[in-house]
Amino acid sequence: MAKRTIVAMPGDGIGKVVLDETIRVLDAAGFEADYVEGDIGWEFWKKEGNPLPERTIKLIEEHKVGLFGAITSKPKDEAFEELSSELKDKNLVYSSPIVGLRQHFGLDICARPCKTYKGNPLNFIRRGKGSDIEEPLVDVVIFRQNTEGLYGGVEWSNPNEKVYDALMSHPKFVSNFGDVPKEEISVSTRIFSKNATERILRAAFEHAKKYGYKSVTLCEKPNVIRETSGMMYKMALGMQKNDFPDIDLWNTNIDAQMMWLTKNPEDYGVIVAGNMFGDIVSDGFAGLIGGLGFACSAQSNPDSGIGVFEPTHGSAPKYADYDTSIVNPIAMIESACMMLDFINEDEIAKKIRKAVAEVIEEGKVRTYDMMKMRGKPDVVDNGAASTKEMAQAVIAKL
Repeated sequence: MAKRTIVAMPGDGIGKVVLDETIRVLDAAGFEADYVEGDIGWEFWKKEGNPLPERTIKLIEEHKVGLFGAITSKPKDEAFEELSSELKDKNLVYSSPIVGLRQHFGLDICARPCKTYKGNPLNFIRRGKGSDIEEPLVDVVIFRQNTEGLYGGVEWSNPNEKVYDALMSHPKFVSNFGDVPKEEISVSTRIFSKNATERILRAAFEHAKKYGYKSVTLCEKPNVIRETSGMMYKMALGMQKNDFPDIDLWNTNIDAQMMWLTKNPEDYGVIVAGNMFGDIVSDGFAGLIGGLGFACSAQSNPDSGIGVFEPTHGSAPKYADYDTSIVNPIAMIESACMMLDFINEDEIAKKIRKAVAEVIEEGKVRTYDMMKMRGKPDVVDNGAASTKEMAQAVIAKL
């Protein structure tokens, strides 16, 4: 059987080191693949005016599966200032390349699992009865609609006359903003389509059914954002009743959910939300299992068979400049396991997850975040494992 080809996209900052170490783990686990590097990120914005070159899109079109490291994104004005001088008169506007990938390939299904590792010193604990300390088991998968909503990119500052006239046709816009000068208005839209909403809801319910979760929680704000959140809740009610009657449907508002996630996180199974609220609640739950060093994700389009897998942490450029890399590679390793699930390499994924769990439970090798140190260059000298040492410990277990 021919080797599979994976598009490896290091991106920015720490993306390269965590991706390199993850590929070492994949090799040690027996996953046979060829890796082709895809150009993406801040350097290509500065040099070419495009952080997602067409050549990288073509690579993903050909090979279908990508592993992505990390991305640097900056506000509009800062991005323009870092653009190469010969490109500054081209009317170029920076936009996130990972958002661009999602929209170009229709990677609308985003899954972010957050599961407690036994022995992780960063696990959430709470006070129980009397002086008891409880460490609840968190086992949540957040399904985030990945291409629409507030991340859809349909925005204006000082909107043109057509847009402004359309806004003025709404009585609430007239009453609240009718006296505001047009040039002082910025607008971001939150657009939900029924087709994309149905897809993410169904993905959430099907995952719950496949893996034995008892509930799906819709985490939106239908009592205030009545059209978009309201549509999603109405569709979820119909889907649960007609197709998944054995799975409970819970409805929580995003603000209340952020309070409850530290009160009773063990009660939740699968959570589904739009783009922004899914982003927020997944980071909240990631904090309960150790933070972004443990937060993995998959984004895919089941129809095309294209998937891109990435940790949810950023590029952390200050850490990228350290002589010895100190960042935790587990989120990237777990993202690679999600890739293995996607391409039906389940046994290799199980082996790697088991090795990671054994390293964490054993507790002999811990990165600086697991030792609750500040991310300084000297943490390795003070007993923390480097990025390479953590990956090597997983490889040793394999």
